[in-house]
Amino acid sequence: MVSFIARRVFVSILILIAASFLMYVLASVGNPLQDLQGSNSPNRQSLIEARVQSQHLDLPSPLRWVLWLGGVAKCIVPIGGTCDLGTTFQNQAVIDLLPQAVGSTLQLVTTALILAIILGIGLGIVSALRVYSGFDYIVTLFSFFLFSLPSFLMAVLLKSFVALGYNNFLAKPEIPPITLVVIGLVVGAILQLLVGGTWQRRLYFFLGGALGTALLLLYMQATDWYLRPSLGPVGIIVLSAGIGVALVALLAGLNNRRAQITAGINVVIAIAAYFGLQWLLNISSFGTLVFLAIITVVVGVVSGAIVGGHDRGLMMRIGGLTALLTGGLVLLDRFMQSWHTYSDAVGGRPIATVGSQTPSLGGDLWISGLDSFTHLLLPTISLLLISFAGYTRYSRAGMLEVLNQDYVRTARAKGLPERTVIVRHAFRNMLIPLATLVATDVGALLGGAIITENVFAISGTGQLFNAGLSRTDVNPIMGYFLVIAVTAIAFNFLADLAYAALDPRVRVR
Repeated sequence: MVSFIARRVFVSILILIAASFLMYVLASVGNPLQDLQGSNSPNRQSLIEARVQSQHLDLPSPLRWVLWLGGVAKCIVPIGGTCDLGTTFQNQAVIDLLPQAVGSTLQLVTTALILAIILGIGLGIVSALRVYSGFDYIVTLFSFFLFSLPSFLMAVLLKSFVALGYNNFLAKPEIPPITLVVIGLVVGAILQLLVGGTWQRRLYFFLGGALGTALLLLYMQATDWYLRPSLGPVGIIVLSAGIGVALVALLAGLNNRRAQITAGINVVIAIAAYFGLQWLLNISSFGTLVFLAIITVVVGVVSGAIVGGHDRGLMMRIGGLTALLTGGLVLLDRFMQSWHTYSDAVGGRPIATVGSQTPSLGGDLWISGLDSFTHLLLPTISLLLISFAGYTRYSRAGMLEVLNQDYVRTARAKGLPERTVIVRHAFRNMLIPLATLVATDVGALLGGAIITENVFAISGTGQLFNAGLSRTDVNPIMGYFLVIAVTAIAFNFLADLAYAALDPRVRVR
């Protein structure tokens, strides 16, 4: 393993050096003095000479690349000076610009990647289990449609129809009766496609889903929920219980008594925390929330270990996940309680379409959190929908292939429950090709963020790259390149290690 890691690190360094040379030479093509040469400033010539001297423009691009590489080497081995990635044409150090830009981009890309993986794999598995059904055809059509959309078009559509439409709706939050009926019918149709079965079963779920959705929307409208949202005590209790039941059914089966006790303990703790910790949440900071999250997971894992018995590992996972998700509900409700205050502070149009934060917006942790959420919502959805399509198709194909393997048929022949066959036998092996997809998708998401950040005017690495490219300013372009290249190589390395973890037949030597 050590020799494998050493070889991969050595090869990665060689790849970075070669790729950086090509990138530097290509980025240098153009006239970096064009803006000054067209200027009417009386000191134009002195400005040109200053830029030539500071950026070493009197040297050919390969020699400038050597100087840049020497500055990068100081970042790795800080001997003889500090880390130096060059300066921009405005004499700003790239090393000072990168942290804030990378932070904005990673916040955007990380959320989109995690949601795309969870939703894409989940829908792909359900689609495979309902192969050639109406649900499968709809998911396939939807996936191909999203896969064919360019990222800039997705971003523009979200701005035009989602943000502007919802902000206008909040001015008078009333749903017309015909719209209410259409939404109910659509939800009912999706639900009956998801559950499958006989036509009587489908009809029950269709009518129940349509009627339940219509009544829920009417209740939300009557209680002014759109302007003052909240889960409330009833919502916390019902949703927490639902999370507990779902995790038990998925991971252990509803007949597993120890799993029921483990999940039940953590659901009760979450409900008690909702009523007992509101005073603490009102004065919380980010550090307080991190501390509470750690305590929550520890309590869930410990409860699973105590109740677990012979299957302690599974109970610990159920306890930890139940505690984390139900604790997330309590946190979500507290954010929702601040929605009305935040909406009033931004003029009643909370869904933002420009920037990553509202300038000069005061407020506590909850207000600033909502501000970040509303600004990153649309760009995250834009990146999410594009990546989601690939995960859905790969997970569907992988699950169908695994379900036809001999060991799956043997597991079924032994009389194992279908849940055990899917979760413990098929799911793990289905993830092997997805490890490669995740590694490549990280680079694709970071590349797509260039366009998305430009559409939504977010000050991330994409904007840094665009600004440098438009002025032939090489140093910020190379700063962006370093982030992309190092991230892509690191995730490909992690994918290789994931193969050994997912498939015992793979051994890294």
